[in-house]
Amino acid sequence: MSLFINLISASRIFFGAIIFLLLTNTEMYWHAFILFFIASITDYFDGYLARKYNLVSQIGEILDPISDKILVVFIFFAISVHQASYYIGFLSAIIIGREIWVGALRDLNSRMQKIDATKVTYTAKIKTTFQLFTISSYLFGFALNNMLVVLVADIMLLISFFITIYSGFEYTFNTFKK
Repeated sequence: MSLFINLISASRIFFGAIIFLLLTNTEMYWHAFILFFIASITDYFDGYLARKYNLVSQIGEILDPISDKILVVFIFFAISVHQASYYIGFLSAIIIGREIWVGALRDLNSRMQKIDATKVTYTAKIKTTFQLFTISSYLFGFALNNMLVVLVADIMLLISFFITIYSGFEYTFNTFKK
C-alpha cells in the first residue's frame, strides 16, 4: 500500500510532462484541463491515504512536495510559453525560484538536524492549493477560449505569487532563527 501511495505522488511528475505536451495543441486543451484536475486530486488523495492507513513515510514526505513542484514547474512554464507572457514568465520564475530555495533550506536543515524548520506548513499547503487553482483557471480559460477567465487567472497568479513568497519567508525565518 505504501508503494501505491508513493506511485500516486510520483504520477504528478508524469502528468506535468503530458499536460505540457497537450498544451501544444489547441484541440487538446480540455484534455490538459481534465488531466490537471486529476493530478491535483492526487495531491490530496496520496496524503489522505498515507494518514488514514498510518503509512506516512520519509520517502513520501520528500516525494509529495517534489512531485507538486515538478508539476507546477511544467505547467507554469507551458502557460508562459503558450501566452508568450513576460508577466506570467516573471512571476512563475520567482515562484519556481522559491521552490528551489526551499529545497535548499530543507537540505541545509537536514544536515543541521533541524528538519522541523522546513516541515510542510499550513501556509505552504494553502500556497500549493492556490497555485493548483490558478493553473486550473488558466487551463479552463484556454479550454473555453475565454480571455476573461485567463485575465482572472492572471490576477490569481499575482495572489499565488504573494502567498508563495510569504511561505518561503516563513521557511527562511524558521531556518535561521536562533
